[in-house]
Amino acid sequence: MMFFTEEENNLSREYLDKGYIIRPVADIEALESIRHQFNSLIRELLEINDYVESEALLNNIHDYVSVAELNNFRLNIIQGINSIELFREKYFQVAKKYIETIVGNELSMQLRINLSIQLPQDDSSLLPVHSDIWSGDSPYEVVVWLPLVDCYGTKAMYILPPKDTDELSEEFRDKASGSSEELYQAIQDKVEWLEVKYGEVLIFDQSLPHGNRINKETETR
Repeated sequence: MMFFTEEENNLSREYLDKGYIIRPVADIEALESIRHQFNSLIRELLEINDYVESEALLNNIHDYVSVAELNNFRLNIIQGINSIELFREKYFQVAKKYIETIVGNELSMQLRINLSIQLPQDDSSLLPVHSDIWSGDSPYEVVVWLPLVDCYGTKAMYILPPKDTDELSEEFRDKASGSSEELYQAIQDKVEWLEVKYGEVLIFDQSLPHGNRINKETETR
């Protein structure tokens, strides 16, 4: 028999209804350690010796990295963070109590943490509308999306709510024959843009169509 608190029941209902939850991170020390490690790697790669406040540096990566350099820079950061001992454990800690409420405590976590960077006005780092299960991922997975800066407007991501996803599934054979852009145009009035601030964590159902668009804000995501 499982005994859930009212808070845990509300969390589960919200996740089922919306397809995602946004909550304060469960371990602020782990989050601060993660951002510190990112900043250390960035300063080392970019050879930044002058003091730049962490948030200012992360929000303004476009002042240091060009679009042409972005992918190599991102891959170097990914390699760096995944070589840090206990990094995955700290990443898990920021969302542990929420994941265990939604999924349970018998878990498997992917081996490498990924990183997304979107410079302002850059169309080379777009993630077209997709559902992870369309490419063979399990429908029982959840994604933990941890922002290192405040994400809002087009600096964030969008997701199609569960009810609208069900409607899309009924029409998918017709809509899937077009391009991903045509698919987005068909659902753009129904998608929900998510605002996730630094200090919060987003957990979402990766079977729901989601993606991003050109970052039209003045800051880097």
